[in-house]
Amino acid sequence: MSNTLKNTAKGTIPFEIEFKNLIASQQKLFYSHATRSVSFRILQLKKLKQLIKNNEDQLHKAVYEDLKKSEFDNLTTEILPIYSEIDYALKNLKKWVKPKRVKTNLLNFPSKSYIVSEPLGTSLIISAWNFPYNLAFIPIVGSIAAGNTSILKPSEMAPATSAIMAQLINDNFPSDYLNVVQGGIPETTTLLKQRFDKIFFTGSPQVGKIVNQAAAPHLTNVTLELGGKNPAIFTRDCSLNMCVKRMVASKFLNAGQICITTDYVLVQKSIKEKFLAQVVSEIKKHNYNIDNGNFVQIINDKNFDRVRSLINTKNVYYGGNYSKETRFIEPTILTDIRIDDAVMQEEIFGPILPVIEYDTIDEAFAIIRKIEKPLSAYLFSNNKAIKKRFLNEISFGNGAINDCIMQFTNHNLPFGGVGNSGTGSYHGKFSFDCFSHQKAILSKSTWTEPNLKYYEHTDAKMKIIKKLF
Repeated sequence: MSNTLKNTAKGTIPFEIEFKNLIASQQKLFYSHATRSVSFRILQLKKLKQLIKNNEDQLHKAVYEDLKKSEFDNLTTEILPIYSEIDYALKNLKKWVKPKRVKTNLLNFPSKSYIVSEPLGTSLIISAWNFPYNLAFIPIVGSIAAGNTSILKPSEMAPATSAIMAQLINDNFPSDYLNVVQGGIPETTTLLKQRFDKIFFTGSPQVGKIVNQAAAPHLTNVTLELGGKNPAIFTRDCSLNMCVKRMVASKFLNAGQICITTDYVLVQKSIKEKFLAQVVSEIKKHNYNIDNGNFVQIINDKNFDRVRSLINTKNVYYGGNYSKETRFIEPTILTDIRIDDAVMQEEIFGPILPVIEYDTIDEAFAIIRKIEKPLSAYLFSNNKAIKKRFLNEISFGNGAINDCIMQFTNHNLPFGGVGNSGTGSYHGKFSFDCFSHQKAILSKSTWTEPNLKYYEHTDAKMKIIKKLF
């Protein structure tokens, strides 16, 4: 394997040519079958984990520079989940790669049927800035485990974390196997013009549509991890104190810059005042502040201005203060919100919590259905009938009952969206499947062959075939 790719930002060769050369080298390596052996995949996963472990301090410094994220939050929301994902793949990979035997129908007697998971080829992974390590390395784990070569394009909106990932990966892995490409829209656009075997994108629905269009001419396999307006429903019989505690902690983590956090709350009107008081109490308990290590800044000025513009002062129940200089917006609760208000027209991706009251659960469900299908949805209730209706009547990518965002931590659950919030899923075995093709095989014995399907065709044969089908 070679490791001679120039830094695309500084190289003298146009990056379009460099990208073509990079992809060609990765395709060449892939078709040499060097990446397919299980021992090779295991070695690369262990190498990646050790590389991250050896450079945790640098990773902490970079994420603090981009987001002012504390070491505690960086470890718990980014680094430790990566280690967990790698460990889970290492524990199960030998089982995942084995052909899976399935039943064979009588029509194909005598034969065996099985499914073979084969790597797709060269993967392009375009990651997001809000959890720059988590959303980059966890898909890479899936791509490595499946036996692919990979190119990672981190978000240019988090330049420090993008730079450290490029340094660590490009200095320690051959470019024809795993490489990080830095840059902005021109580089991403040029990459998307190339032919890949897999594109994995995390970001907004607007950009997801662009990625999908770019993949269409090549019919490239695409996974889109997008976002949306995630509802949290509180019913009158919920365990209010515990439910609010869990919702608030998840809502203001990362200053609300989480694709699966609560975007707005629907609260039954009989408990609305108690709910609001409890939310304020929880916010005050946390004392959210960058200096306390439990809050981060908004990623850049553009996003700061966008989020701040969604705060209509007449709707502020609590909070609303901000600092442009530090890109700080305090946890803010908005009330008397209508579905046509500006704050309900886009994903907030910030520390603002709109609260809408409802009378009946039918009314709450109707509000959710008026908006595009969300990535996540949450129900806080002890009512069995409402729980059942929530699961059966509301479409969303993933979610929880009486908790928020923790579904993301379970390797046994697929993580992904539906409709406008994405397509495809990953995490654990689902990451392996995401970057694999499930090849169906029928292996027929040659010791005998029923004469049913061969000429000449008779009524007797037809009767037997009908029964076999």
